[in-house]
Amino acid sequence: MTPPAHEPVGAMAAPPARTAPLWWAAVVLLFGAAFGTNVATPLLPLYRQALHLTPTDVNAIFGVYALGLAPSLLLSGPASDRYGRLRILVPATVLTGAASLFFVPGAHATALLYVARFVQGLASGAAFSVGSAWLQDIVGPARAPAAARRASLALNAGFCLGPLTAGLLAEYGPAPLTLPFVVHAVLIAAVLLLSAAIGRKDAWTADRPRSPGAGLLPRPHLGPAARRLFRRTLIPTAICVYAFPSVAVTVLPLLLPHRGHVVAFTGVLAAVALGAGAVVQPFAHRFGRLRGAIGAGLGAAGYGFGVLASADASAPVVFVGGALLGAGGGLCLNAGLTLVHDLSTPATRGACNGLFYTWAYVGFAAPLLTTAFVRTADLGRPLVGLTVLTALAAAWLSAQVRLSIRR
Repeated sequence: MTPPAHEPVGAMAAPPARTAPLWWAAVVLLFGAAFGTNVATPLLPLYRQALHLTPTDVNAIFGVYALGLAPSLLLSGPASDRYGRLRILVPATVLTGAASLFFVPGAHATALLYVARFVQGLASGAAFSVGSAWLQDIVGPARAPAAARRASLALNAGFCLGPLTAGLLAEYGPAPLTLPFVVHAVLIAAVLLLSAAIGRKDAWTADRPRSPGAGLLPRPHLGPAARRLFRRTLIPTAICVYAFPSVAVTVLPLLLPHRGHVVAFTGVLAAVALGAGAVVQPFAHRFGRLRGAIGAGLGAAGYGFGVLASADASAPVVFVGGALLGAGGGLCLNAGLTLVHDLSTPATRGACNGLFYTWAYVGFAAPLLTTAFVRTADLGRPLVGLTVLTALAAAWLSAQVRLSIRR
């Protein structure tokens, strides 16, 4: 059929043919990178036993990931604005697989675990911020909620399936401190091949620098109103994103010290918490601009269930708390990515995503702060503090939404 004369052929045919497969390429790359970030999480009890680590040592190893993330998030986003998304995203994804292999010798030396976790942070920070920006570019400004939903779903699905797979392999398979990391490295190879097959040359053709003359420091160039929104709404929302699930997968298992099959249990708990973050994504848009406040409220409830579990060491209560924390983090991630898309332009999107994820990973300090100053038997007290602070954050975010509506 010949198109009407007033409609150019390229305008009809080109966008659907290119954008439909490309967003799938971005999703699978985000999933592969996210899968690896929590492979080590259910294995922490094994490292603790093999290397005679304290709970604070374990959470420090878990948290050093954020030290690698900070420079990566701050620099990779602006670099992708300047040089193109894929020139940063593809090497970062490869490095996530290599980082998993660095954990293998770490079973015999604590220092190597710190190095492996730091490298994992460097790789993951670039993959997450640049992958999210690329997905937002592909989907386009008219479908910002769809971009946030797809990125959040890919990340949370990876966060969920990584520790679940690792926990089951380590509990019931051979070489518990080797096999899970090898599986992730193989997955990364498969993900890279799949994304290349999906995008083919279209991906590289569409991936042009958004801001060729830009520097490499994060300068999102926000106006006064946007800066206020970033400070008052995006930063507290971002901190909740990973504070919630990180406490769920590292602190809540400590409330059940005498439980058997601890590796499998930790893996399943991590899957429940992070899987809840994926499950809420199809429904997140129904909450509108309140999704961040509702996410923080769910996190406060999750911490509250942690307080209850600290009193009676109940596994079902721990699972409910983990699910609430995961769902709250998932809603906050969706809310934050949507707001980043609204505040940024294609030329500054990488920088804005990098700043958002930088603040999000500040939340990784929550487990270390929770366990550093009290005995394991007294974890209920810091969990009470987290419950109160997060409830106040939920009230603050709700008030900011009402204030913006009045304006």
